[in-house]
Amino acid sequence: MNAIPRITVEAPVLSIGSGPSDYEELGNYVRALRRQRGLHLTLLHIGVLEEFAVDVAEWTKGFTGVASAMRSTVAWLDGLPVLDGFSGSADRLIVLGGGGVAGLEVSVPDHVHDFQVSLVQALHGLLTGLLVDNVDDFILSSRSLGFRSPHWLPHVAIGSPKGRGSWEIEPVTMEFGRSQIRNRQLLPDPGQ
Repeated sequence: MNAIPRITVEAPVLSIGSGPSDYEELGNYVRALRRQRGLHLTLLHIGVLEEFAVDVAEWTKGFTGVASAMRSTVAWLDGLPVLDGFSGSADRLIVLGGGGVAGLEVSVPDHVHDFQVSLVQALHGLLTGLLVDNVDDFILSSRSLGFRSPHWLPHVAIGSPKGRGSWEIEPVTMEFGRSQIRNRQLLPDPGQ
């Protein structure tokens, strides 16, 4: 059974360290290292589009229907600005997601933090337009959005950890590409 693809705004990882061996060394900290191709830094998580739309419809007690929420969200995603590529670095590996994921804690430039804040502000605008009241409460309680904290921690998930806590690692530089919408090709046409 395939998992339903999640929609995120992300910056793809172009490189970690000076070569493949720098990434492979991180395998000492995880049970199974993810393939380097496909690694990304999530800027905003929307989740499964239909689940997000159902959350909106339930929260608004049907004032905003599922189909309407889906159309508006796809159009909103299409209108989001794009963040140019940037460099970051990591010197620590942390455990995320209730202990099931190990990730590189990434230091990113200030403009990347500012961009992420602008995405959350844009999400507030979308939700207000969808007639969601108490937007902050909705964001923190939506099953689809999955926000556990209002604070964004830049990270790149690399596998499942062998232990708990965090580990200092040899510092690595990281290059990220332009932001993109993950699984964009699977979204419906907003005009439908």
